Amino acid sequence: MGKNKRWGLAVGLGMLALTATAAPNLSDPALQDYIVGDRYSGYIVSTPETRTMQDDDFENPGFMWVDRGWELWGEADGKVGKSCASCHSGDPESLKGVATRYPQVMGGGLVTVEHRINQCRRMNMQAEEWKWESDEMLGMSALVRLQSRGMPIDVKIDGEAKRFYKQGEEFYRQRRGVLDLACYHCHELKHGKNVRSDLLSMGMPNGFPTYRLKWQKIGSLHRRFQGCNKNIRSEPYKAGSPVYTALELYLMSRAKGLPVESPSVRK
Repeated sequence: MGKNKRWGLAVGLGMLALTATAAPNLSDPALQDYIVGDRYSGYIVSTPETRTMQDDDFENPGFMWVDRGWELWGEADGKVGKSCASCHSGDPESLKGVATRYPQVMGGGLVTVEHRINQCRRMNMQAEEWKWESDEMLGMSALVRLQSRGMPIDVKIDGEAKRFYKQGEEFYRQRRGVLDLACYHCHELKHGKNVRSDLLSMGMPNGFPTYRLKWQKIGSLHRRFQGCNKNIRSEPYKAGSPVYTALELYLMSRAKGLPVESPSVRK
């Protein structure tokens, strides 16, 4: 790393006010399901209170959106009067394991669970697409991912997916914004340290959509990307954009083997 780059990194991380803190207890038997090799879920760096909230489906506020997803599952919509249940055996459990494989390449393009939901609405139901951060989309996305809860992330990054993976990796490591930082600097070099009052995680995406106490609602992974970009004074991209979709694939590849947790709870 050149002198100017080292100086830029020092200034950027300094502005984020990084402080040392106690490292996560990776030997805790209760946390082993959330660790794969040298990678661990954000669940590991959550407070015990937050973990307890996530683990109890009755206390987990993300389930308010899951319930909304259930309502929408059997609700006919669009010009042909179909619902999700019309094509999926009437039960969301028919989608067990599906979320572990997204994003994936379809028709030459990379699609997320959210893209796929809107494709189904547009093509099979002839209904209007949902906005990315709408309660409808978040509820259905959480419901779909819930069917794979506890199953390991298993995205493909070879073949047609390889170029998208490379694009995501490039974004992850590219400096940007006034603070001249990349995702890599916080989530690989500095995970386990505090930024202001928050403990930096490894930036794993396996719990999204997640209920963030800061947001007081559930939110998508792409909303979190936008927040990170804003934190380093960088212009955010649109949710669902090719840039963020490629980044999602790269992050899911980093999380390979970690369990799907949605709807997780995070600070």
